[in-house]
Amino acid sequence: MEVILLERVTRLGQMGDVVRVKDGFARNFLLPRGKALRATTENRTRFESMKSELQAKSQALKTEASGVADKLNGKSFTVLRQASESGQLFGSVSPRDLVHLISEAGYTINRNQIALNTPIKTIGQHNVPLALHPEIETTITVIVGRNADEAERIARGEDVTQRREEQTEAEAAAEAAEAFFEPEAAESRRAREAEGEEAQGEPTPSAS
Repeated sequence: MEVILLERVTRLGQMGDVVRVKDGFARNFLLPRGKALRATTENRTRFESMKSELQAKSQALKTEASGVADKLNGKSFTVLRQASESGQLFGSVSPRDLVHLISEAGYTINRNQIALNTPIKTIGQHNVPLALHPEIETTITVIVGRNADEAERIARGEDVTQRREEQTEAEAAAEAAEAFFEPEAAESRRAREAEGEEAQGEPTPSAS
């Protein structure tokens, strides 16, 4: 389908360009969102009459978006979510969640302006691009943690998931060293642990 762009569309063209796109893309995205018109003779004439108004509107939106971008650029937002020990979220952080988060901070933004291809599904620090206008983009940082303390550690650059893995490896290395250099001590420790487990499993004698 051939359409007339009513604004600049990334990887397609500038306002006023006539471009050929897939029918589904036109029907599901460009036309319903007011980004384009079908390239009919009638609409070509209509576009010429609308051109000055569209340019003025685009400039006003660009100026507004630029101001918002300056305020948001590099800002950090924290989201607390439940997650597994490996850092996988029990759920996700979606564009809708981010709109709510940014709005609570006093900034106006809509879901379509969050250029997040897939929802965030792991704890950590994530850079999220924002397309505030066809010509204005910026990036925010979203820190996802299980609690406020963990979020602060992530913000400081600490890899909390890696830290757990390193602790596990260190414990395994310590046990291996003990078994190699002090086999008798290691065997004695394992025996004590086994006795402790057996004792926990035995019934407690009743008082006579």
